[in-house]
Amino acid sequence: MKERNAVYAGTFDPVTNGHLDIIERASKMYDKLYVTIFKNISKTQTFTLEERAELLRIATAKYKNVIIDNSDILAVEYAKTIGANVLVRGLRATMDFEYEFQMALANQYLDNDVEMVFLMTKANHAYISSSTVKEIAAHRRSVADLVPPCVEEALQKKFQENE
Repeated sequence: MKERNAVYAGTFDPVTNGHLDIIERASKMYDKLYVTIFKNISKTQTFTLEERAELLRIATAKYKNVIIDNSDILAVEYAKTIGANVLVRGLRATMDFEYEFQMALANQYLDNDVEMVFLMTKANHAYISSSTVKEIAAHRRSVADLVPPCVEEALQKKFQENE
């Protein structure tokens, strides 16, 4: 029987509990889940690629079928290179849907064989975004309920360095 592999793509700057919710649920649906860091030219990163990968490794260590990777090609092309035909995406709200719908159509244009699977975030994670987490942390407020412990520690350290 052919392995069912999927890709969960993002910048993960940093990984949040919302991301982890999607990772946990998607890891139960597929034989292998590639959590892959992609560059987003419209975003400025706080953490380096290496730091984001390490934080993801620590935060997802208990999921034995999760593979942390990175790529600089299009997600739909990356999926093909690792033998996946599914891109997993999380949806928080209506504004996410608009963006994700456009991405799904673009991916369909690029490769009609790669499916998009959307997982709705749980209500308690609906307001969490990496940008919001960084904004709160930059003002020296706790983000302990929004991110795994390794990320809160890394954020505190990062913003102390920048003082």
